[in-house]
Amino acid sequence: MAQLQRMLTMLKYIFSLLLLASVFLTSYGQDEKPVDLSDTIKNKYLPTGIRIGTDLISIIKSQSGNKFEAWEINADVDFYRYYIALDYGRWSRNEALVNGTYQNDGTYFRIGTDINFMLKDPDRNMFFLGFRYGQSKFDETVNYTFTDPVFGDFQNSVTTSGITGRWAEITTGLRVKIWKGFWMGYTARLKFSPGTSRTPGVVPFDIPGYGRADKSTYWGLNYQLFWRIPFRKIN
Repeated sequence: MAQLQRMLTMLKYIFSLLLLASVFLTSYGQDEKPVDLSDTIKNKYLPTGIRIGTDLISIIKSQSGNKFEAWEINADVDFYRYYIALDYGRWSRNEALVNGTYQNDGTYFRIGTDINFMLKDPDRNMFFLGFRYGQSKFDETVNYTFTDPVFGDFQNSVTTSGITGRWAEITTGLRVKIWKGFWMGYTARLKFSPGTSRTPGVVPFDIPGYGRADKSTYWGLNYQLFWRIPFRKIN
């Protein structure tokens, strides 16, 4: 009986302490501004800026000879750790064949997303993995010579216009802030699954933005310079 009395007394003390604690927490909470979780999530995923840049490798290769000419514009926008990336470029190639020449000229774009794995970096420097879908529109011309045993050598030219090329890419790379809005970085690309359409009777030799059409996989590398235009402060 005495043990039961002591237990009831202890429960009464515990209940009183809990009641006091609840009153204190309630009054304390009224002084604090409530946090809207939905607003916090919205702010986290609002873009903070856009980066716009170009690829140095394309420019250097274009100046190194007359076989290849290209330029490329790159842009990305951040949504917390996710980045929407868009590339647009022009590409033309002149190649000597065994019995003639090959020429193409066209434009291409790539669109996809990157995931940043350096979330705690205050400058939003990036190490990323990503995916791209690429598509190009181009014309190509093949000039060739063939020999007939009776009539001798003949020259012919075949032009195909409005060819559509497509492929996919897995990407990885870095983006590093150098000074204020100036950024540098590189993107390595594993290109795969090339395909073409609107090619009656001729198999394309080279796909702008991809490379040799007869290769099922192709490595690419861009060394890029960017300028970042901020939308809002980085929290």
